[in-house]
Amino acid sequence: MPQRDPRSVEPTEPDAPLMSRRQIMLVLVGLMMAMFLSSLSQTVVGTSMRTIADDLHGLDLQVWVVTAFLIVSTIVTPIYGKLSDIFGRRPLFIIAIVLFLVGSIACSFAQDMVQLAAFRALQGLGAGGLMSLPLTIMGDVLSPRERAKYQGYFLAVFGISSIIGPLIGGLFAGTEQILFLDGWRWVFLFNLPIGAAALWMVWHYLHLPAHHERVRIDWWGAALLVMGVVPLLLVGEQGREWGWGSITSIACYGIGAVGIALFIWVESRMGDAALIPLKLFRNRTFSMATLLGVFTGFGMFAGMMMIPFVLQIVHGMNPTEAGLSTLPMILGLMIASIGSGQVIARTGRYGFFPVIGLAVMAIAYGVLVTLQYDSPLWVLLVGQLLLGLGLGQLMQTLTIASQNSVEPKDMGVATSSSTFFRQLGGTAGVAVVFSMLFSRLPETLQTSFGRQDLRADLDAALQDPAVLADPGNERILGILQNPSQIGGALNEDSSFLNTADPRLTAPFLDGFSNATSGPFWVALAVVGIALVLAFFFKAPPLRQKSAMEEAMQARAERAQLEADASAPGSVGPPVTTSSNPVIRPGGGDPGAP
Repeated sequence: MPQRDPRSVEPTEPDAPLMSRRQIMLVLVGLMMAMFLSSLSQTVVGTSMRTIADDLHGLDLQVWVVTAFLIVSTIVTPIYGKLSDIFGRRPLFIIAIVLFLVGSIACSFAQDMVQLAAFRALQGLGAGGLMSLPLTIMGDVLSPRERAKYQGYFLAVFGISSIIGPLIGGLFAGTEQILFLDGWRWVFLFNLPIGAAALWMVWHYLHLPAHHERVRIDWWGAALLVMGVVPLLLVGEQGREWGWGSITSIACYGIGAVGIALFIWVESRMGDAALIPLKLFRNRTFSMATLLGVFTGFGMFAGMMMIPFVLQIVHGMNPTEAGLSTLPMILGLMIASIGSGQVIARTGRYGFFPVIGLAVMAIAYGVLVTLQYDSPLWVLLVGQLLLGLGLGQLMQTLTIASQNSVEPKDMGVATSSSTFFRQLGGTAGVAVVFSMLFSRLPETLQTSFGRQDLRADLDAALQDPAVLADPGNERILGILQNPSQIGGALNEDSSFLNTADPRLTAPFLDGFSNATSGPFWVALAVVGIALVLAFFFKAPPLRQKSAMEEAMQARAERAQLEADASAPGSVGPPVTTSSNPVIRPGGGDPGAP
């Protein structure tokens, strides 16, 4: 048998993948575990925060625990994407898991709220990688059609974690001690076994081509991104407390604007080495997918944050019941994401999903804006189901479009940028809807107390001796005796509504319900604008190979070209294109000697 030239590479070598199908499936399980942790960590603290703040004597500082995690996890998302393009996915993903687990352990031993906020920031440092890198790694090991099929399951994991997060938080916070530790500390220790299993699977089964290129790291871009985005995220989270026109807020606006301007200038100078290469935005598909992602994030977070408020305040549910009542939205998201993934996998067509998804979201918000305090619960559940059905068609489709529009070497930065801009849109959505809600609430409460029918029932209740003697009405009776307190009665504590007589609570429930209609109208307008833009979204055909296979094939072709160029009797340097077979100068069969 003739000996093969060691310098040559068989043309069929790219068909021998670095990872078997079994290894890929195990890696996907590990990626789902990691995404489950990152999503769970955003919701699990909500129902346990009151207990944590009371135990650590810092109720007034609890907002910084949430803000620290959100800001850090958002800001590092594009940094992880770029560094993974440079140094490889595997080491960056392992670092992200380790940082998340170290942060979780540290949170469980926090002694005050300042420490907890700092440790949550450390946890967010890892969570930023867990949010974006799983979808990037999927782009490496699966072709776009296969990716669509499995991304539906990833979104299902995201939905499930959104439901059980409040349940787990409430369960642990409600237990005084578990194994000699305060129950709330297990909210963070709960992450350890799942994170360890994800780390083990990734460590043993994730094998991707190594990166050996010498590149510049865009440190200035990273620093200016922090300078530009952090102040805007801060004012988005704290603007209602500070005042949108306060000196602090104005300073954040100014610093953020300067930071973003300098960031764009630096990125234009860095070229391909930029943290977010501006050349990506010259691609119409990537630009439109990113813009639609911002609007989708706004619509998604606006609904996901407002609906639990309506369930708890208007319908009198506790956090656990409210979490379970979001099942229709999660069910809709799972059905739509898995269903659209199957369609994409079978047909390769995906361009129509953004239009359909945004249209369904618009219908959902059209239902939500009609809600009144006495509307049946099923109306809200139908609105949630429609919202989930719309989101499920959008999230994975826009990610696939972003990944499919760039070269394999830019897969990480494209995926992380898509996640980053969606998070920014979500943060803006939360800031806008809650600012509008609490700014409108005093006015809508006063209007509701002026309604003749509600006022008549209220006056009748105030003449009832049984109502006046009921301890459950004590708090609301105190508020009603001082009308100046009515406008701000729901700003800090609404628990008094759960025990009071329905005739006393009706004006408060009506006022709150009317206040939520404004934010829902804003979300409907944003989704409507996105729907119009979606008609101009052009989706190129999906590639047939995964990024890993394309990278292997490109290296094999380069090695073959080098071998051909150095072979005796070669005419000259070979010429190739990214989409054509190797053609020697002078024409002829590319395989001819």
